[in-house]
Amino acid sequence: MARTIRGELPVGFRYTPGVGNTEFLKVLRDRGVLLGSRCESCGVTYLPARIFCERCLAELSPAVECGPAGELVSWTTGHVGVDGDLLEEPVTIGLVRLDGADTVLMHRLLGDGPAQIGQRVEVVLRPEAERVASILDIEGFRLA
Repeated sequence: MARTIRGELPVGFRYTPGVGNTEFLKVLRDRGVLLGSRCESCGVTYLPARIFCERCLAELSPAVECGPAGELVSWTTGHVGVDGDLLEEPVTIGLVRLDGADTVLMHRLLGDGPAQIGQRVEVVLRPEAERVASILDIEGFRLA
């Protein structure tokens, strides 16, 4: 059983995507493409795009298209919301390594049936007219 500590903590935040993620979100909105950055020194492709390598600190540029399909690396199903109340519908979240990427992206899993590690998935995007340069331009990953 999960241990919880009751209390109130008002949390507000502002997400600043930075240079790499700004380009990732713009390309996602405008072209429906998932953009990563490849480190030529380490051979690692980061998704979403980064402007420096987390391993060797080399400068990177967002220039590698990844996906739209990939592999489910891990997943979990939530039945309780962040406020501790039961959800009307369970939500399944997955870690996906898209084709061409070495890192994982976390998002909702869509579709019926049990998820399995190693299962193939494919990105589902919002319709082009509804995209606003947000990670929510991705509706989720459909189980194959």
